[in-house]
Amino acid sequence: MTPRRISMLPLAALGLAALALGACSRAPDTPTGAAPHRPVRVAPLARAPLDEGVHAVGLLTPKDEARLAFKVGGIIESLRVEEGAPVRAGQLLAELRQTEIAAGVEQARQASAKAARDLARAQALYADGVATQEQVEDLTTAARVAAAAERSAEFNASYARIVAPAAGVVLRKLAEAHELVQAGQPVLVVGGAGRGWIVRVGLADRDVVHVRTGDPARVSFDAWPGQGFTGRVSNVSSSADPATGTFAVEVQVEPGEARFVQGLVAKVTLSPANGRSANLLPVQALVEASGDEASVFVLDRRQGVVHRVTVRIGRLAGSEVEVVGGLDAGAEVVVDGAAFLENGEAVQVAGEHAVAPAPAG
Repeated sequence: MTPRRISMLPLAALGLAALALGACSRAPDTPTGAAPHRPVRVAPLARAPLDEGVHAVGLLTPKDEARLAFKVGGIIESLRVEEGAPVRAGQLLAELRQTEIAAGVEQARQASAKAARDLARAQALYADGVATQEQVEDLTTAARVAAAAERSAEFNASYARIVAPAAGVVLRKLAEAHELVQAGQPVLVVGGAGRGWIVRVGLADRDVVHVRTGDPARVSFDAWPGQGFTGRVSNVSSSADPATGTFAVEVQVEPGEARFVQGLVAKVTLSPANGRSANLLPVQALVEASGDEASVFVLDRRQGVVHRVTVRIGRLAGSEVEVVGGLDAGAEVVVDGAAFLENGEAVQVAGEHAVAPAPAG
């Protein structure tokens, strides 16, 4: 019995030693039951040119656009063109019914002729000593007034017809034959491409102050998907439209090989020449934002954790946002995974080993 008990003691000791060694070899790097570090992606706060492009939508139209009207009112006798029709300089486009207008011209002619006869008669009587000089002077004035009225009637009659001021195309018809129109009421809109094509857009006051004549622009149309056209600001209004509160801006567009037609919807991006640099972050780095303040998580590599920091933000530039205060350039900010973090939480940067906290002391 004794030898058997002695032989068992070394085996028991060996078993305990083996268990201890196994436990040591399987000891984890982190405490048992500890949650793994949350994976994140970070990016440095970098200084880069700020894209302050101003975006707007407008309509394409010829630079030479004329709203044609009759100088006198009346009934439209005929409109000889349709929308989209090409016209040549001097071509008759529309005319008023001449009955009333011709009658007015004839009345003025007869009145002028009568005034001339009355003056001639008075001058003959004055030579015979029958009429006075005052009578001759009054009739001279009356004859001149009548002659001026005749010229005015003939001039107005000449503008009872609308002719094309230059070669172009009919953009819009604003009236039809047999309609009664007032003097100066637009009847036709005619455009010519002699001075090129423009896009008219309306900008808010916060945008128009950054735009100057000559600034470059990028223009695109749904008619040519994926194709861009170069442009340049040709005119900036100095006052707002009372109806809309916006400022009119004209952008001259180069058609290249494209065949432009009036009325195409254009998407315009204006690039102010006085650009500047700024500290930029991807928008998804913002955890919360209110007004000009937002929160981000900044990586502390020494401690191996992230800290929640409040920053001041400025202008949006596409998918990036300007940081104007609260962070220094080069700070590593969490851009993916920030929505799930808590202040002081340990993280693992994607593509790197887990960030280990610095040893105490």
